[in-house]
This record gives sequence, structure tokens and C-alpha cells, in this order.
Amino acid sequence: MFKQKLIILAFFLTPILSLTTLAQNAPKKIKTIIVDAGHGGQDGGAHGGYEGGLNSYEKNVTLAISNKLVAELRKQLPDTKIVPTRTTDIYQNPREKADIANENKGDLFVCIHADAAQLKTGSRIIGHKMVTVYDSKVEWVKKGKKKVKKVTKIPRQVEKPIIEYYKIPTQRSGTSVWIFGAHKTDSKFKAIMQNEDFNIETSSDTTDNEDLGQTTDREAKILADIYVKRYQEKSIRLATFVNDEVEKTGREALGINQRQVGIWVLQATNMPAILVETGFITNYDDERYLNSEKGKQEMAEAITNAVKRYKEQMENPKAATANKDSLGTN
Repeated sequence: MFKQKLIILAFFLTPILSLTTLAQNAPKKIKTIIVDAGHGGQDGGAHGGYEGGLNSYEKNVTLAISNKLVAELRKQLPDTKIVPTRTTDIYQNPREKADIANENKGDLFVCIHADAAQLKTGSRIIGHKMVTVYDSKVEWVKKGKKKVKKVTKIPRQVEKPIIEYYKIPTQRSGTSVWIFGAHKTDSKFKAIMQNEDFNIETSSDTTDNEDLGQTTDREAKILADIYVKRYQEKSIRLATFVNDEVEKTGREALGINQRQVGIWVLQATNMPAILVETGFITNYDDERYLNSEKGKQEMAEAITNAVKRYKEQMENPKAATANKDSLGTN
């Protein structure tokens, strides 16, 4: 009876394991990259509204960097389709952004944002003014057979300070990279399962359209779950490359993070996805960096270099492994 159960289980798992092995060993061709400029239109995002700031809005910073990133990717990867979610100041809700990525069958999703920290309020005295205040004089006066309280207001002039309140720029600075949280895999799973063109990646000796046989819904769900984990791993890999390239520019690289609240567009896209918080718009130096031509171009080039490294590893895994091994022996 036990042997029969093992035979039945093996019979059920064999096609799944075969497909999984093909998917894991297959070089992945990066044909389409989606670039998303965060916020837009009536959604201004974070605001550099501190004293001495440039009064810039995140939506404009992300659009400027994204446009440069799109241009740089097209220049350095001419055979790859680069699709921006927006190129002008328009509003798109996260669902629209995810739909653009999925409908274009993106192989990679790169979202550009600018970080912010809650600003503290400072105060200072900027002058003085004379104001009238009133002192109360209380008397008990006789009214008939009773005594009643009589309150008299006596005015007098006093000098009072004029206080000005202002927002203090944050000391936090640097660039961080974010991926969808491990606790948000259900959304990623749904994105894969709802994709009508959900395909199983094949090994290099099969064609893209080759029929791998009919799979059941249960098998598809198992494979989708495998893809979620693979997308997580690939997202981490790309995020690591971006962090490395940012570090090379001399900027403070804050590492890879998983936001506990979740980032919806990263979870709803049927592909590896990262979000780059390019800098703190509420920091004096970062805001100026992100608004400068040097900063915008430098950030675009750093992300492009990371994408190129990722693309090379995905498309030539053996060469990347051999190169890594040779570096390790030197």
C-alpha cells in the first residue's frame, strides 16, 4: 500500500518536477524592461518643503531621472525594448502602472522614487510687538442684602515676542533599493496566475512556443509559487547590483530593504521588480543632487550599469559563473 502511494505521488510530481527543472536551468532572455516614474499629476509625492529647500516635488524628480534612465537604457541596450509607464506629468494609479508592465510582457520592472523623512518643526524669535492684555480686578460689592462679585478688566501694554515656525531638513540621506516583501507573496502569486500569457520558461534547446504538455490547475499553482520565489531571488540580485553601482558613485548606499507595508506595484507585476529610492528630497544635499543634471544622469547611469550586469547574468549564466569562479581563484 505504501509503495502504491509512492508510485502515485511520483506519477503526479514527475511532470511538475520536469517543468521546474527546465525553468530553473533556462537562460532568461531580457527582452522588455519597464521603467516607472513614481507619482505624477495630482499625486505630487514627497515635498522638499523645509527652510532653505528647493520646494521640489517627488513626481518631478522621478520623471526627470526616469526619462534619463530610459534614454540611457535605449542607448546601451539597443536590442532591448524599454517601456516607460509615463513620460509626462500625468497621474496613474498603481493598478494602471502594473497593467502597463504586465500587458507589455515586461521581463523587469524598475520603479523610481525619492525618499522623505518626517520633518521636525523649529521656532525662533524674529522680533517683538506691543499687545494689550487685561488684568482682572475682583471686588465684592453690596447689592441689597447680598454681596456680589464684581470683576473689572484693567488693560495694560506688554511686549511679546514674534515667533516664526519653520521645517528643519532631515539629516537622513542616501539611496536605497526596495523589493516586494516576503509576506506579500500572495499578491505576486495572483499576478502570475491572472496573467493569460503565463508561460513556463524552457531550456535553451526548446523554442519559446513549444508545447510542454497540458498542466492541471494544481500544477500551474505549484509552478506559479516557484516563480514567486524565483522573482524574489532575481529582484534581490538586481537590487544588489543597483546598490553596488550606487556605491561606486560615492553616494551613501543604504542597502536592500523589504517594506513591511508593501509596495503594490512591485507585488502586482508579473516579473522581477525593484524600487529605487534615489535620495531624500527632504535632505538639503540630496534634494540638490536629485535636481542637478549631474545627479540625475549619474543615477540613471548607475541603474543602467546594474541592469546590464543583471541582463548578462540572466542570459549567460554559465559565463557569469565561470567569471565569478576565475575571480575567486585570483
